Amino acid sequence: MRKIRYIVVHCTAGNQRAKAADVIAYHTVTLGWRRPGYHYIIEADGTVVAAVPEEEPSNGVKGRNAYCINVSYIGGVDTSRQGLPPVDNRTAAQKAALIRLLTELHGKYPEAEIVGHRDFPEVKKACPSFDARREYAHIFGGKID
Repeated sequence: MRKIRYIVVHCTAGNQRAKAADVIAYHTVTLGWRRPGYHYIIEADGTVVAAVPEEEPSNGVKGRNAYCINVSYIGGVDTSRQGLPPVDNRTAAQKAALIRLLTELHGKYPEAEIVGHRDFPEVKKACPSFDARREYAHIFGGKID
């Protein structure tokens, strides 16, 4: 069994009308990855889709996947603007689904810290387009610097 140190929140950095199947196909067919980047993908209507079994690493955070569970919501960028600037465009259904899923995952992995992809020092992107550590600190009892 993997020792999970982080539950990492991501955004797909794409259109909110996309479906989890689109994200999985992009990762595995277009990019040629063996596994998608996320264990779970949350669609705009709040549907949670399991993409990779928790026992296996996904491709969410380069160099750290052995000890991460990666969760992503579809969206996170303003697709109406050039350059796709980051924006927290989670729907109410996605916010509720994230809280339910993160609470469940933290119950399974009580030692794990909930963080955003951007919280790793080597990551140079805004993903997930909001401060996940602060927003979910109440779930894992984490300290905010």
